Amino acid sequence: MFKVKNQKRVGILRGGTGEDYTSSLQAGADLISFIIENLADKYKIVDILVDRDGVWHINGIQTQPAELMHRVDVVWNTSHSNASTILKQFSIPTICATSFAHGIGGHRAFLQQHIEDLDIKMPRHIVLPLYQPDFDGPVDEYVSKKVQEVFRKFAGPWIVRTLTHDSSAGVHVAKTLPELAQAIEDILVHKKSILVEELIAGKVVPVHSMQDFRGEEVYTLPLGNIDSSAKEGIINLAKKLHRHLGGHTYMQSNFLLTPKGKVYLTGVSFHPNVKKTSHLASALESVGAKMHHFVEHMIEKVS
Repeated sequence: MFKVKNQKRVGILRGGTGEDYTSSLQAGADLISFIIENLADKYKIVDILVDRDGVWHINGIQTQPAELMHRVDVVWNTSHSNASTILKQFSIPTICATSFAHGIGGHRAFLQQHIEDLDIKMPRHIVLPLYQPDFDGPVDEYVSKKVQEVFRKFAGPWIVRTLTHDSSAGVHVAKTLPELAQAIEDILVHKKSILVEELIAGKVVPVHSMQDFRGEEVYTLPLGNIDSSAKEGIINLAKKLHRHLGGHTYMQSNFLLTPKGKVYLTGVSFHPNVKKTSHLASALESVGAKMHHFVEHMIEKVS
């Protein structure tokens, strides 16, 4: 039987008014399911939803953020960092990247600007803001204009996807201008900002880093099957980036390793994927750790 009196009340905050509303809902749902299935004896879940209009709900009932002071011991925020700012006004311990780090993660130009002194390269890219019919005009004219804008900045082939990694929109590879136009038009229907990036051939290398895990200030999980000489360099880059962005317990840095040994950073994320099939899960398994150890670490570190 569960020792209810010893349970810590963990609020899972999801939703919000931004573009990542849907992905936040899913990330929050995954966390809720994982904790209920694996850590129910230690933690009691409180489902906190911020709807698209910015209205807060606790377990489906409309509420005010101040009410959380009496309902939770800690909040895990899968939504925008602005929500954490609100929670901190009430001294509620919160698991979330800083506003600075969150902004970095969702703004490629901002990220590139802040890593210039770290000797970390990024693929050339351009972000197409959310399409607004009243402001941008007819779709065909908008797409044609953006295709030329991309081509003037860098030639193809290109990778085209949503800025927030919306899996429902897919990832498109375009080798010609007509293919680029079709890819942009296909993603417009998802009502997201679009990232167009130069296609660089290489191996994708995700690096998971954590603060104060296993006695290390910044601990990185193993990288898997890549050249040993490249591993050390990528790990050093990931740790350097983690310290530079600062203020978060977990970060995933996504690198690309080319056949000639060049390394590019393609993005960062601060929301762990706790599914059993995730790369994080397999990386934890490779060092004899379980996902529940990681989740407990995240919760207890801020509690």
